Amino acid sequence: MSGIPSGWEVVIGLETHAQLSTASKIFSGSPTKYGAAPNTQASVVDLALPGTLPVLNKGAVECAIKFGLAVDAKIAPRSIFARKNYFYPDLPKGYQISQFELPVVVGGQVKITVGGVEKIVQLTRAHLEEDAGKSLHEGLETSGVSGIDLNRAGTPLLEIVTEPCMASAEEAVAYAKALHGIVTWIGICDGNMQEGSFRCDANVSVRRAGEQKLGTRAEIKNVNSFRFLEKAIQYEVRRQIEVIEDGGKVVQQTRLYDSDRDETRSMRSKEDAMDYRYFPDPDLLPVEISEPWIQDVRDNMSINFGGGSVLNIPSEMAKSLTANGRVSTEDARALTLDKGIFQYFQGVTLHGPKRDFANVELDRAVLKLCATFVIGEFNKKRNEPGTGFGQHFVDATATGRLLELVWDRTISLKTAKDMFSKLWDESRTTARKSLHDRDDIDKMIKDGNLQQVSDTGAIEKMVDDVIAANQKSVEEYKAGKEKALNALFGQVMKASNKTANPAQVTEILKRKLSS
Repeated sequence: MSGIPSGWEVVIGLETHAQLSTASKIFSGSPTKYGAAPNTQASVVDLALPGTLPVLNKGAVECAIKFGLAVDAKIAPRSIFARKNYFYPDLPKGYQISQFELPVVVGGQVKITVGGVEKIVQLTRAHLEEDAGKSLHEGLETSGVSGIDLNRAGTPLLEIVTEPCMASAEEAVAYAKALHGIVTWIGICDGNMQEGSFRCDANVSVRRAGEQKLGTRAEIKNVNSFRFLEKAIQYEVRRQIEVIEDGGKVVQQTRLYDSDRDETRSMRSKEDAMDYRYFPDPDLLPVEISEPWIQDVRDNMSINFGGGSVLNIPSEMAKSLTANGRVSTEDARALTLDKGIFQYFQGVTLHGPKRDFANVELDRAVLKLCATFVIGEFNKKRNEPGTGFGQHFVDATATGRLLELVWDRTISLKTAKDMFSKLWDESRTTARKSLHDRDDIDKMIKDGNLQQVSDTGAIEKMVDDVIAANQKSVEEYKAGKEKALNALFGQVMKASNKTANPAQVTEILKRKLSS
């Protein structure tokens, strides 16, 4: 709970809107493709023209069932749609079709880890609803009008609501990342936050330490970045504490986060459920979800992995990785943060150093090398500016070959990292993807003379030359300054063009300096 003043507690609940990956909208056959020209994907149903009736998209219900299974929630055998009444220009009907009293998904939990401590975030519900349209202001300021784009109206959403059980911005971000990993893993949402496919509303309140009653909350709307979510909550916590300490009272309201100013600002007073005047939608029958339907969805989500049939979800894949003790809990957690990392890791291990299943220690070392490289180098490059959402530019077969060569000491780990970075950047800048194979790696090593030097005689000569040319560092090392050894090590690696075996260099240096 870093950044929270002593004597205060923070209480956070998140409401997350995941746009479902269906081909059409939740109550019409209109497409949901992002980026179409304004108002070209809005049918008469989406526009709420008189005489039109909604027809429920079965695929949206199956997405909700998948999510419920993934978070170990109860799937309601009967749920209903309600009308949520409010009036905005981008809401053609004057109400939003949502769920209130009887949602599809009830309860559930998501595990997070913050600072090495595991915590379970309890879910209240997950319900289906339609999205509203979008008000457009940019470029229209001088005309004194706003535009309305109804392409998004009717897009299927799953709103996932937590209990008010998180106690810091760090916990909220950890939960949001874990939830993002789940919905993208099971394929119900593409997770593209820049396009608004995954966005969070944060309910934030503060109270004096030890108090049981919840403080008055403010809701921060539509945050579509993990970094902005953390900063918005941190600002709001500071703001509320300052208001109370100055003798004021926190007002229940909806606020927006301004990333340019790093502050939240008031948008409107916060409505309660009664303000929306919910009532069952008379145009939609109750949704009946049978056990055979749930079982069919479960079967389609299950795979044979680790010697048995399990749900293909992050938590089960992490369990399978750690079941035989060959992958650490920490690495398994990092490798299952999202499906892209996990699938890449699988490809690397398939094409990387040969595994020895009979030798547990040796196999563990192979998997550790692969896991560390994927978690570190692959993830770092994937998060760089210029890499699109979900993209990668070096095939797992090529990375596997790099690590195979590291394992047999043909190249150093440093060389492998440099090669991986170079291959990635080349492919990205030439708009080519995953074209590098094992032959490309071998040719690059040969052409660049990057083979690791493990010849003891050759390394000893380089060490002798470095010692002779750096007597000051030699004297400092013998006087007890360990850092001097690093300087000598760096000179040897430089002389070898970074191809000398690092372990041999260190061993030979220490032996010669102690003689």
